[in-house]
Amino acid sequence: MILRSKAPLRISFAGGGTDVPPYPEERGGAVLSTTVNKFAYATLIPRKDDTISVKSLDYDIVAKYRTDEKLFFDGELDLVKAVINSMKAKQGLDLFMHSDAPPGSGLGSSSTVVVTLVGLFQKWLNMPLTDYDIAELAYKIEREDLGVKGGKQDQYAATFGGFNYIEFHGPTTIVNPLRIKRDILNELEYSLILCYTGRTRLSANILTEQVDKYVKKEKKSVEALDELKAICIDMKNALLRGNLQEFGALLHQGWMHKKKLASKISNPEIDKLYETAREHGALGGKILGAGGGGYLLLFCEFDKKHIIAEKLENLGGQIVNFGFEYKGLQSWVVE
Repeated sequence: MILRSKAPLRISFAGGGTDVPPYPEERGGAVLSTTVNKFAYATLIPRKDDTISVKSLDYDIVAKYRTDEKLFFDGELDLVKAVINSMKAKQGLDLFMHSDAPPGSGLGSSSTVVVTLVGLFQKWLNMPLTDYDIAELAYKIEREDLGVKGGKQDQYAATFGGFNYIEFHGPTTIVNPLRIKRDILNELEYSLILCYTGRTRLSANILTEQVDKYVKKEKKSVEALDELKAICIDMKNALLRGNLQEFGALLHQGWMHKKKLASKISNPEIDKLYETAREHGALGGKILGAGGGGYLLLFCEFDKKHIIAEKLENLGGQIVNFGFEYKGLQSWVVE
């Protein structure tokens, strides 16, 4: 028997940062996001002994453990080890993993890997978990057990899939799937450019500064997070109405406020890419994820896209083809 699982990566349009504790516990957070056709994959093959063999196809790493040992975190395959510790497999297995985007790219890849693995073990062990259970367990494994700093949106986006307005109220998370007309979605997809900046980043350092500023109740930080939440609501409404010009303008406003959260969210290279895109017709955009690198998302007039793409590539950016993905976590058995 072979078991497989995949979950989609996400792009967050607005509200990122308001899902990072302690802001959602104190003021309530909200995020607007969708998943795209880039995935994290995992395959599990049960063994007849007590050996756990893990192979990362992306990093060409192979590691072996035993079912009766507690796995310690040392920087190598820690996400996998955290899931194995949590799911408590009693039988040996061969595990193969790979992802369409590297950690630190801003597409939520690390959290999506955890969701993919939880879904895989759920299928194998026949665990009665809802989508909310899976997302919450993935959050606990990554943020609490492993201690990786970050918010809650990525786990829920990868699990549920599609366009969602996600609300965070302390321990309660509410996923609101958005019913958007297909014409609007097609036009939005056609209007977006995804540009890889050429570097990944360690989001924990940026998030530490962001959280510290909020905890100290620095006025600029608190106001920026409040404004990001308000923009998220306005952007959701603009999308439901099909007002994509307003959507693009709000994307720009959100990026201006996001840059106030921490000093390393942007840098001269990112600013140059963004300013060049704006000069040649982009209505708005933002760095995805915590910032500092990864992917730059831009909303453009359709007849300016090719010009903007060429200018960004001249600056060293890499244009990446993508499409929206409407399904979340999927697991299946190969007999």
